[in-house]
Amino acid sequence: MHTLREHLGAAARAARAAALDTWLADLFPAHVPGVSLLAVGGLGRRECAPYSDLDLVLLHRGTAGIDRIASALWYPIWDARLGLDHSVRTVPEALSVAHDDVKVALGLLDARHVAGDEQLSAELVTAVADQWRRTAVRLLPQLKEITLARWATHGELAFLLEGDLKEAAGGLRDVTLLRAIGRTGVADTMRPAVRAAHVRLLDTRDALHLAVGRRVDRLVAQERATVADLLDLPLPTPDAAHGPTESVSHGDALLRRVAGDARTVAHALDDAWRAADRLRNGRRRGLPAGGPVRRPVARDVVEQDGELVLARTAIGPVPDPTLSLRVAAAAAAHRLPIARATCEWLAAFCPPLPTPWPPAARAALVSLLGSGPGLLPAWETCDRYGLIDAWLPEWARMRSLPQHHPVHRFTLDRHLVQAAYEASAYTREVDRPDLLLLGAFLHDVGKGLPGDHSEAGAPVAAHIAARIGLPPADVATIEKLVRLHLLLPDAATRRDLADPVTISTVAGAVGDAATLDLLHALARADSHATGPAAWSDWKGRLLADLVRRVHTAMDTGELPDPPAADPALLAGDLPAVHLDGDRVAVAAADRRGLLAQVTACLTLHRLDVLSADASAVDGRAIVEFWTQPRYGSPADPVALAADLRRVAAGDVSVTQRVRARAMNSRSGAAPRVVWQGGAATDAVILELRAADSPGLLYRVASALDEVGAEVRAARISTLGGDVVDAFYLVGAGADPAQRERIGAAVLAAV
Repeated sequence: MHTLREHLGAAARAARAAALDTWLADLFPAHVPGVSLLAVGGLGRRECAPYSDLDLVLLHRGTAGIDRIASALWYPIWDARLGLDHSVRTVPEALSVAHDDVKVALGLLDARHVAGDEQLSAELVTAVADQWRRTAVRLLPQLKEITLARWATHGELAFLLEGDLKEAAGGLRDVTLLRAIGRTGVADTMRPAVRAAHVRLLDTRDALHLAVGRRVDRLVAQERATVADLLDLPLPTPDAAHGPTESVSHGDALLRRVAGDARTVAHALDDAWRAADRLRNGRRRGLPAGGPVRRPVARDVVEQDGELVLARTAIGPVPDPTLSLRVAAAAAAHRLPIARATCEWLAAFCPPLPTPWPPAARAALVSLLGSGPGLLPAWETCDRYGLIDAWLPEWARMRSLPQHHPVHRFTLDRHLVQAAYEASAYTREVDRPDLLLLGAFLHDVGKGLPGDHSEAGAPVAAHIAARIGLPPADVATIEKLVRLHLLLPDAATRRDLADPVTISTVAGAVGDAATLDLLHALARADSHATGPAAWSDWKGRLLADLVRRVHTAMDTGELPDPPAADPALLAGDLPAVHLDGDRVAVAAADRRGLLAQVTACLTLHRLDVLSADASAVDGRAIVEFWTQPRYGSPADPVALAADLRRVAAGDVSVTQRVRARAMNSRSGAAPRVVWQGGAATDAVILELRAADSPGLLYRVASALDEVGAEVRAARISTLGGDVVDAFYLVGAGADPAQRERIGAAVLAAV
């Protein structure tokens, strides 16, 4: 580790650049007039990472044999197994391409002489800088469009758990943009804070290269601890003012540092874009005699030059403590940025909010949370200047806090804001949209505290709700939403919705129809804010079905009948196979093991099981599955039906093929078995919590069959790389010894 650390830091980057310069100069042919070699990219900036590619320009004055000279340079570089991006151009050719292609123009701004004709290199460097100053106003909109497309692909580095240090918003690519915009003279883009953030991001990328041993820019979770150790980061000290927290790792410390640096870069670039837009629109020229036009947009808030500033009457000896929240709400509603000077003034002079908050502050917060697309940029701007901490002291604990489950794509703070954004799509479906927005924003405030985050977060959310001035009944509703925010998705994906106990349990916990609707909307918002792996159409249908059944129970007192087999499977010849979209049903002569054997067949056809029901009626074994294609392409129905009939008839060849694959796919993660008594009408529920792997359901179903456990139903819930599979076992609840045997068999199968 100590040896690797010697390759970190600005001095190491400069040493790598110097070594490459010397090597390239030695490769360059001597005494060839009118030809020079320039470095661009990382080598041009002397920011060489341990495994960086080389970006080179061979410049010439129409020299004969330039192709031969180029080959003599490029081939030794390729032989050294270095990545190479190269071009061969004259000065007019380079300027012509840079005039029309903003990416080329941006790259040439970093051009630096390495070998050959220094005067020729200087001509290009000078001409490129002059041309950029003349053409930047025209090219910057094109550059911004390219940048926005890149951000849409790579996301925001400050909020991603596994972000790209170079390409994501706030990453190293954006520092290059800041330098380029700064060279137009429209703004001082490379302030000390930006320079410091840039150096730390470079150090992080260098450490990532050394940790992995190759060129890589995405900081994945499994490399964070090693990178943090290489950087010799100290562990952060938990803030006692915000309560005890779970243990903090070096990897968490690194992620929080990267998030802070990315925010600094992203904020600076936002300011630079606005300055460039003002230059392009000519707003600094030809202003009317009275100064810039000011347009009122809300109480105490006006628009000026495309930004929100304070009305003159708002700046008094004792400012209104609700002012900062009202400015934020106006910015989000009108999708306009808040001027930097306004943010700085609010941070310095806006007094703290009283407890409880005035109604105007509470209304502004709800308006801000429900503003849709305007919420995210307005919230981030306020967080940049410390306004959020003044509203919510708990926010400091949650800022940039990693979420370690792979299903999450965002840090905790961004997830909470994203959940409020997603909840705004469901406000018309509930009686209290304000409580939905607040509940979505607060639902995970318990993360980072000891214990179950739902239970730990409920009193924290209640305290915040009381502080912002909600009446006691609404405080109780917020507390319940946070405590129960996982109830519906857990029940929908892990429980039998046809079982009366499932419905009565959910209805009893929820209590009333209005809260049920709030929880339904919150569950959808939370899933969408979490990431693609947390949501599917199947999950949406299960949630809707559960809510419909619970509503019926609350309205009429009627509970669903116990599950009944499909009548079409109770008559006719055996075996019987029915395929209907994502439903697969099989009936065979009554015998044990049919559930596991059909599961094996579905695995062979690359179908993932979402739920399964099994029953025995009049000497027939009946199993019904709901499935989805593993890789998006549906199975061949003819081949699937043929294999299912063979399995139902007792052919074990299919099972043997899958058994061989499944035994080679065992997961090394530690699984866990949890028994849920009293959660079903006629069964005890065994929950398996484990890492997912091919053939897992088949192995578990086979193990249950071998120990004589009768499976009535199974519900399969997969989140990222983990599963929580629930098996309804008939007659396995009374004998502790039998439970122990069953649990041991399941764990051994995993």
